[in-house]
Amino acid sequence: MCTGKCSLFIAITLYPLVLLSIICNILLFFPGWSTQYVKEGHITDEVKYMGGFIGGGVLVLIPALYIHLTGEQGCCANRFGMFFSIIFAAVGAAGAVYSFIVAMLGFSNGPLCKTANGIWETPLKEGNLEHLLKHMVDKCEEPKNVIQFNMGLFVTLMVASILQGILCASQVINGLIGCICGTCNKEEPQV
Repeated sequence: MCTGKCSLFIAITLYPLVLLSIICNILLFFPGWSTQYVKEGHITDEVKYMGGFIGGGVLVLIPALYIHLTGEQGCCANRFGMFFSIIFAAVGAAGAVYSFIVAMLGFSNGPLCKTANGIWETPLKEGNLEHLLKHMVDKCEEPKNVIQFNMGLFVTLMVASILQGILCASQVINGLIGCICGTCNKEEPQV
């Protein structure tokens, strides 16, 4: 595959992952589909770190846009443009790593919820996953189903960030090949 076409494929594949990361991060601010918990400050720090919005969103979107430009026959489809795509892809990979770390911490620590004793806490922080599956799911009284809600969104963010990291690493390799060998975007002969 041509380095320019490969760049185009990578960029187009990154766009839905960026959108997915941003949507998941926004949804994490509304456990129980209510704004009440955000207003009262009853969300975890991992949600406030906005790993999906900043890391998997903005820090991957900007490189995706530039990588898209290197895949077209415009101003960036040359060796110099491919060199810059390596730098942008590295920024995207760093954003994916940030998103993954925040999502992993959010998954392992669990959500902030109101327990049976009326205290807002993260009851999963001390427990292991097996204990979670047996006893903790119904320990949170408010917001309803917050454990499943948070865990599902954080797992989705982890998967999206892994895919983003793989794609950005692929672009680093593709950019290196394009920088050394040149892009294969050639003008089509006009008839």
